[in-house]
Amino acid sequence: MLSWLETCRRVFNYALRERKDWINSRKCPADRCSLQSEYIVAADAPYPSYYAQKKGLAVAKKENNWLKAVHSQVLQEVIGQLDGAFTSMKERGHGFPRFKKFGQYRSFLFPQFKSSPIQGRQIKLPKIGLMPIVFHRQIPDGFAIKTVRVIRKHSGWYISLCLVADVSIPEVPPHGRSIGINVGLSYFLSTSDGEQVDRPRFFDKLHRKLELLQRCLKRKQKRSNNRAKLIQRIGRVHEQIAASRLDWQFKLAHHLCDQAQMIFAEDLDFRIMAKGLLGKHTLDAGLGQFLNVVLPWVCFKRGVYYAKVDPNGTSQECPDCGARVKKDLSTRIHECHECGSVKPRDVASGQVINARGLSGIQTASGRDLSGYQETDARQDRTKLEELKSNLEKPALYASA
Repeated sequence: MLSWLETCRRVFNYALRERKDWINSRKCPADRCSLQSEYIVAADAPYPSYYAQKKGLAVAKKENNWLKAVHSQVLQEVIGQLDGAFTSMKERGHGFPRFKKFGQYRSFLFPQFKSSPIQGRQIKLPKIGLMPIVFHRQIPDGFAIKTVRVIRKHSGWYISLCLVADVSIPEVPPHGRSIGINVGLSYFLSTSDGEQVDRPRFFDKLHRKLELLQRCLKRKQKRSNNRAKLIQRIGRVHEQIAASRLDWQFKLAHHLCDQAQMIFAEDLDFRIMAKGLLGKHTLDAGLGQFLNVVLPWVCFKRGVYYAKVDPNGTSQECPDCGARVKKDLSTRIHECHECGSVKPRDVASGQVINARGLSGIQTASGRDLSGYQETDARQDRTKLEELKSNLEKPALYASA
């Protein structure tokens, strides 16, 4: 499997270089050459697209015997991964794909199986054979294995099974009690009910250990066995940090689902926060992972409605009267000059998020909202309370 990963890495780098040379040949100035060497590509040469590179891969296997050792569909998925990286660059604004260094390619994919590869406590992989595995959980009845991805981590080898079944799961409708949550660095999470959760510091607890290991790594000779062992130790520490963070976030998500049947959060882009002065603390807290991955998944499994609202001005608005109260980041207490409301800033923001989420449900359900203004909560406070009381009644709906 290690040789397969190295072969996939070489195929990925070759395909990337082929595309990069074609792009650079169209950008090269016509009256001079660059300071570095460049390949001269014919003017009528077509762009090395996904299908063209897959066809070229079949030709290359006839000339290179080391390519025949890897399953054909595995190598084709490597080309598909590169093509997906270029698609993300054009459509989603991602950076230009980079070359993979030695040891950086860590997984390969088997895209299809004629029958189930699971045989007892073993899995049969094409051209590899039977491999013993430890199941995380048993495969439920009625599901078939679609794809198998083999992943190499510093703590060992893992497989990720993609299951498929002919079932339709209905979306969770709005129902029951609602809460709004506000995330940040002063407190990891503050709810509209007044609960505040301190931000854990998983990276800071093991920062000193990582610093000592990285210092030792600097003195090791490249490609040596001692350096490889030390890299494995460092990788296990990072896996411990990530596993501890993910476990804590799942427990917090279940705690929130125990309190309400509707959860509203801000639609934030945490990539901007990760590039700022507090970027290390933002990444250590894993705010984006919690709001975009963990909490939606737990809400889906628990039958809890989850939605995001507009984040503009949630901390500058009074949740009781709707007045605009300007305050900077250093001001952690909300004090309204109109109604005299005094409460923690993050709790007040959570209440505004909850009110915006309820108003969005009202708009989607077609209720009468004549005269409603989002910035003036005093005018429509009675309607929101009436809607909350109606939503707290038990609703009949189907859940999986």
